[in-house]
Amino acid sequence: MNKKQNHIYVGIDLHKETHTAVIINCWNEKLGEITIDNRPSEFKKLLEAVRKHSKSTTPIYGLENAYGYGRNLAIFLVENKQIVKDVNPSLSYAQRISAPTTKKDDAYDALCVANVLLNKLDELPDACPHDSFWTIAQLVNRRDAIVQSLVMLKNQLHEQLKHAYASYNKYFTVIDTKTALNFWELYPSPRHLKNVKVEDLAETLRKTSNNNCSTNRAQKILDLVNSDGSMNLDYQDTRDFIVRSIVRDIRHKKQELEIVEEEIEKMMKTFDYKLETMPGINTVTAARLIAEIGDINRFPNVDKFARFTGVAPVLFSSAGKGKEQKSKQGNRRLYGIFYFLAVQMIQTAWKSGKPRNAVFLEYYQRKQSEGKNKPQALVCVMRRLVNIIYGMLKNKTEYRIPELPKEKTM
Repeated sequence: MNKKQNHIYVGIDLHKETHTAVIINCWNEKLGEITIDNRPSEFKKLLEAVRKHSKSTTPIYGLENAYGYGRNLAIFLVENKQIVKDVNPSLSYAQRISAPTTKKDDAYDALCVANVLLNKLDELPDACPHDSFWTIAQLVNRRDAIVQSLVMLKNQLHEQLKHAYASYNKYFTVIDTKTALNFWELYPSPRHLKNVKVEDLAETLRKTSNNNCSTNRAQKILDLVNSDGSMNLDYQDTRDFIVRSIVRDIRHKKQELEIVEEEIEKMMKTFDYKLETMPGINTVTAARLIAEIGDINRFPNVDKFARFTGVAPVLFSSAGKGKEQKSKQGNRRLYGIFYFLAVQMIQTAWKSGKPRNAVFLEYYQRKQSEGKNKPQALVCVMRRLVNIIYGMLKNKTEYRIPELPKEKTM
């Protein structure tokens, strides 16, 4: 437990261009204020300004989200042996709107951060701006941006093709495979297939599909083109150009996606985690988990980790009456990852009916037999996953599938 009179409190409102800091003492008296540019050469000015008020006290810095615009400042302060706390923006927001008369400017926001720092000093986590976790998060964000761009390009290709080929979605199962893209580039509209023989088209398809596309596929495409018919529209050359441009862009994005995923795989080896040993978790999902969780050691126990993920229920009660309800707090992106993992764990194969993970499926069904509905039982699976992944990260261990009791396997 910290003795609050032994410290001064520096609340910092972070922005892209500048940071504003307000200094208060344990009696909530404002001692000073300073605004600095968000560049390393300016950070020393903050230390010098704080030292003027900390002759017999130890300064504690509170940064509103130390992993965004304030990351460089947080690293600088930690490297200079300063105490740095990460202040959740929701806490400073609650502090700001709790005043009888609210206002909004950088200095007041920094004062709210300082007040949170003073009032919740023993509850706030230390800021741990590790380069490794930040960098893997940047890689994951880069991959997500490429995937979103590919989705947009694929939609654009659909838009162009439906005007050129009425039955284009019957040509290939997926329109952006290597074979399909090659076809759209060579034949962006039906006029390019005029006088093309079945054997010639089949040979073209076989070259890019590793002989997976047969003469039957070529015949089917030509038959569909003939039965659908075509129209001679103006500016067809320009529309053909658009299709080919989209195809080139999709190819480039796919190549870039492979490069980024290779970089993610290479960096994941530096963490020495074994998350991929759990069925349903590939390298990208493991990287996504680590990017959202950060250093697992900042959670002293699994219950606090569960609250961070938003999986743990929240108690709502008054006058001794109430019940636990589903939480809408926590990291919602991380919650989504655990949700989809839980769904995968209880899935069964379409043809064989074999479960992906028999232990989780049995647990899910048991919770339903105990009276929980399907969404509630799925949350139970999520909580179990939280416990397991917490242990795997904490101890850097592999996932081991537990054996079901014999009576469950009969």
